[in-house]
Amino acid sequence: MVTQAQQQVPANWEGSMPEYVAYQAFIRLGLEPGQDFTYQSPLMGGRLDKGGLVIDFMFAEPPNLAVNINGVYYHYHHGVEARARDTMARISLAGEGTTLIFIDDDDLLRDPDYYCR
Repeated sequence: MVTQAQQQVPANWEGSMPEYVAYQAFIRLGLEPGQDFTYQSPLMGGRLDKGGLVIDFMFAEPPNLAVNINGVYYHYHHGVEARARDTMARISLAGEGTTLIFIDDDDLLRDPDYYCR
């Protein structure tokens, strides 16, 4: 269960609270930002170009692994458009040999270390 302290996102954090919780979980699991993983990795133009991707977490080991944190409300209650973007991201990365997995924010907030492991 996410504690009150884990929900205190620093003012300079450039992401959502669930992404911050995942970031902190990866650190607790012994991963070093910038070395073992990157946060908010822009691919194919990122948010600047139409059709670009921003991947929440890209990992050096195991090779070719990426993780996106999905907000349950946005990704499951906004119809096919959000799910289609997720599918396109997965297909685009698979074409480059990268496996993209999604962690739902409600699962992450329930047990961050388990889902990030």
